[in-house]
Amino acid sequence: MVLNWKVGGLLLGGVFFLAVLLVKPIGVSTQFVILDGILWDAVNPAIVVVDETAKSGYASPNAYLNKSGGKYAKNVAEPMNYSFIFVLAMIGGAALSAFLRGGVSAEEREMPEVWRENFGSSTTKRYVWAFIAGFLVLFGARLAGGCTSGHMMSGMMQTALSGYIFTAGAFLAAFPIALFVFKKGN
Repeated sequence: MVLNWKVGGLLLGGVFFLAVLLVKPIGVSTQFVILDGILWDAVNPAIVVVDETAKSGYASPNAYLNKSGGKYAKNVAEPMNYSFIFVLAMIGGAALSAFLRGGVSAEEREMPEVWRENFGSSTTKRYVWAFIAGFLVLFGARLAGGCTSGHMMSGMMQTALSGYIFTAGAFLAAFPIALFVFKKGN
């Protein structure tokens, strides 16, 4: 079953509205930092320590994890919170969706024509560039203090000026880059 993009947009807006109304605004890029912290803490248990003087009860020698009274350090020590579970649920939901519709079709796995026209048909090249692009987007999200779902979607829904500024900047950067990168495509 394929949904009309308008219906999908309304459903997505409804989910964001319910999230803000019932829990908190949706934003997920911080959870990648938390996952990094969990892995780091597994290798070096001194990276997050119990600290009764910290606002959260946890502290870290890492300045980023120690932000806001050790809030991120607490999330590393106790990761089963709403935001982390939300990210895991997104992955599980995507897998469940693919399973319920009978898997990913051959057409969906096929390399888009616009990619092939511009960069050839190497799947390795495509995966490498997809990884690099994903890394840059996540790096930029942390640099901006949040991701597109946090700034653009939740932020604009809450009429936050920063959400509108972020959205304008994202589109002002994305359009010329897409036109440059995919100059041979339609």
